[in-house]
Amino acid sequence: MANEVSKAHPERSSAAPRKSEALAPELLDIICCPMDKADLSYDKKKQTLTCTKCKYAYPIKDGIPILLPPEMIEAENAKK
Repeated sequence: MANEVSKAHPERSSAAPRKSEALAPELLDIICCPMDKADLSYDKKKQTLTCTKCKYAYPIKDGIPILLPPEMIEAENAKK
């Protein structure tokens, strides 16, 4: 299946994105805090998106913003 993905998207490599890669500006323009719909501030070094209103910091893992509400993240961490 991984071969199918690389054939469908030849511009993507099979390696995971590096932490220092920036999120696409287009993505930053359209995403918002799932809790209060406020803008998110991107911290490339910390790899987080922080809500400008509630100040919650959402992690970015492997180049993908994890925009789960805090209680869902806490519940997921409790399962581990």
